[in-house]
Amino acid sequence: MNFLERIFDNLKDKPERAKLIEVHGGNLQGTDGAGILDLVSRVRAYIEKAGVEPGDRVALLASNSARWVAADLAILATGAIAVPLYDRQDPGELAEMLTDAAPKLLIVGNEKLAKSVTEAWTDHCKIGTFDEAFDDKPSNRGLHPIKEDDIVTIIYTSGTSGVAKGVMLSRANVDYMIPQTIGRIGKVAGTRNGPDRVFHFLPFCFAASRVMLWTQMSRPNPLTMSTDLTNLVVEMAVAKPNYFLNVPAVLERIRNGVGAKLEEQGGVGLALYQRGAAAYKKMLTGDNTFFDNVALGLAERLVFPKIKEKIGPNLEFLISGSAPLTEDTQRWFQMVGIPVYQAYGLTETTGIVTLDDPLKVRPGRVGVPLDGQELRVGEGDELLVRGPNIFQGYWGKDEETKAALDDDGWFHTGDQVEIEDENLRIVGRIKNLIIPESGHNIAPEPIEERFMTLCPKAESCMLVGHARPHLAIIVTGDAVQADIDAAIETINGEVPHYRKIRKSYRARQGFSAENGLLTANQKLRRRIIEDHFKQEIDTLYA
Repeated sequence: MNFLERIFDNLKDKPERAKLIEVHGGNLQGTDGAGILDLVSRVRAYIEKAGVEPGDRVALLASNSARWVAADLAILATGAIAVPLYDRQDPGELAEMLTDAAPKLLIVGNEKLAKSVTEAWTDHCKIGTFDEAFDDKPSNRGLHPIKEDDIVTIIYTSGTSGVAKGVMLSRANVDYMIPQTIGRIGKVAGTRNGPDRVFHFLPFCFAASRVMLWTQMSRPNPLTMSTDLTNLVVEMAVAKPNYFLNVPAVLERIRNGVGAKLEEQGGVGLALYQRGAAAYKKMLTGDNTFFDNVALGLAERLVFPKIKEKIGPNLEFLISGSAPLTEDTQRWFQMVGIPVYQAYGLTETTGIVTLDDPLKVRPGRVGVPLDGQELRVGEGDELLVRGPNIFQGYWGKDEETKAALDDDGWFHTGDQVEIEDENLRIVGRIKNLIIPESGHNIAPEPIEERFMTLCPKAESCMLVGHARPHLAIIVTGDAVQADIDAAIETINGEVPHYRKIRKSYRARQGFSAENGLLTANQKLRRRIIEDHFKQEIDTLYA
């Protein structure tokens, strides 16, 4: 039984367990398996009337909802190739992706999205809104047969270099991945009476996010979805999840927000927190004294539980992916009673390569490989991966595919890594290496992570200095120059001369996906940021 057959069987036979729940403000709105099947059959009829044949591409552009899931399943059920797109992406970038994918049909969430796309994508295909697609009479056709090597989806990469590529994933890729994620999440979550309470806010158009969706529907287990990314605190309080998938940027904001709130309140609570946190760090290194133990004990009884209650009273753990989480932040969540398990993967690896095993967790590392995959370290400490999770190539880009996949099936991830006891540590992206005039190869990510730890009021930062006399750093957020200088001074005392930061620039404009300086999943678009701040960077080196 393939992954799609299993999901449809669960929708039919276990409708309450396969439920999708949307959070609307303070209310929960659920659609059980029978309701999802009805939605699927309606949008499938619409797809068929549009003349879509098996193997055609159908693009999907909308925010997360039960209707998004139904539309995605309907596309797959017809034997078409689903092309999910990010609804907050720049319209010009969306137009480039759509031109590349050449879909037979584009289904959008609303008229506003349709308008923005048609303005940027003039030579467009048929476009239908959700209201139109779900207004049809249900189709009574069964699932179209899908072979193991059939492409089921094309997912466009984030495009940190500015150019996105369509990653082709087959049924076999997904068939391999879902049992693996079910097994590893089961290890972390353990057994309970009743289903897990899982909350989800990351867009389903991303590979790991879609894998999480399909994993829950395959178990089956209900999934609660955010409908308003600007109101996550309220939604999480309503959802009361046991766990949810995160990106490091969100976890860093939670940690910094807690610290800022405690500083604002001051008093005994702040003192207990600060002494407890200092004692916890000493305990990790074995330098704790009797008085440290007392301070930590008080914080564990009086402060840390209240912090955990504010973050999520039912939270048992969190999963973090997309980018490495700093060791300090991972240990901070552990300190307040919420373990964070890290995952690593790319779209080209069907979302996941490694995921923490609860018995092998090492803070600052991104877990151990899923069963059935081979990992090795190649030239320049680049991670190479081979296994049933490796993609089928880039859509319409043979040369790029050959550059990423060698003849023996090894995928070149472009990530510089260290592996110890199977545990993976991401050093940085090879293409991000900064080579100043000294000729040294410098991975910017570890220095940037250290800066963010030392300067918590900074929102983000980026190191520059390629082909320049020295390193400099761009900083955004509320940090004052004195905070920035202090962080730089500390870093410079810890690193060799060629890694010292000599200049800084406080940018008034932050980095965001909306202004094109971050990818949709919050990664730095380094080349674009450098172009955007070219004049300011040139001034640093004048």
